[in-house]
Amino acid sequence: MTRRFEFVGGSSAKFWEVTHDGSLVTVRFGRLGTDGQLVNKEFAGPAEAGNHADKLVAQKLGKGYVECALR
Repeated sequence: MTRRFEFVGGSSAKFWEVTHDGSLVTVRFGRLGTDGQLVNKEFAGPAEAGNHADKLVAQKLGKGYVECALR
């Protein structure tokens, strides 16, 4: 499952996406209009990966990112 978040404010216009697939969490981020960068992280199991993804989402929401539809 992939979730996408965007932040637009001041001179910032950026996106952040997280994908949780089994024990793998993939994060893609960058400026709106670009492909961004990818970071993969493998965990011992799906539960640990899911907890990590949830933690990252909470951090982004706390920073003012807004969840939006995938493009």
